[in-house]
Amino acid sequence: MPVDHYENFPVASLLLPARLRSPVEAIYAFARSADDIADEGDAPAVARLAGLNDYRRELHLIEQGKPTTIGLFGPLAQAIDRHRLPIRYFRDLLDAFSQDVGKTRYASYEELRDYCRRSADPVGRLMLTLFDAHHAPLLTASDAICTSLQLINFWQDVAIDWAKGRVYLPQDELERFGVTEAQIAAGQVDDHWRALMRFQVDRARALMQSGASLPLALPGRVGWELRLIVLGGLRILQRIEAIGYDVFRHRPTLGKGDALRLALRALNYTHSTR
Repeated sequence: MPVDHYENFPVASLLLPARLRSPVEAIYAFARSADDIADEGDAPAVARLAGLNDYRRELHLIEQGKPTTIGLFGPLAQAIDRHRLPIRYFRDLLDAFSQDVGKTRYASYEELRDYCRRSADPVGRLMLTLFDAHHAPLLTASDAICTSLQLINFWQDVAIDWAKGRVYLPQDELERFGVTEAQIAAGQVDDHWRALMRFQVDRARALMQSGASLPLALPGRVGWELRLIVLGGLRILQRIEAIGYDVFRHRPTLGKGDALRLALRALNYTHSTR
């Protein structure tokens, strides 16, 4: 399986308490469908932005306590009301998706990190709110995990994103390591590319490890699921290293053979996991 920031949170999982399966499904439906509006199909940019604005209007209706008009927002309105989910997190997601419609380059890591703050971190914060665990240290750890997962997904998908006209590798870091966009287009793997990707992998790993105590702070089954998410992300980073950073010809993913390995590692999980 790939690591994707909307696939790596519990979606009606058997590990979830039954009372939380419906709100998690509602959050997932919102995030996944909004991302698809921004990124799937061949609709023109103006139509994509209009679709995302329809979602903004639905959030405004929920905020005003009025009936929604798009089907998936009925369950979402119930989840927001019942669990006091901050609407600003949903708006952050929409802002990131809207940015994806028109922005294809990032000048620096700081700029990319701000994108992740809106495209990935809100999902973790919503999950912590559902578990009534939205305390500052836990939110910080969650942000680190979510941003790391987003970055890992970018490094898996360099070739896929290039085909869509996007480069998530920060422009100043491309220049620092002597890598050009022509090299990305050609799928050229040399010492410059490997040094650049080693730097990106090391940073994503450090971020993940900085948040790795979070699963131990969450009770019961969700803590176990989050252990697997953290370990899965770290495993993908190992795979990127194992293929010599050639993500052009080998998209690193997890297969069935990894399931037992990760389950066993989850049993001996510590906050300093590798």
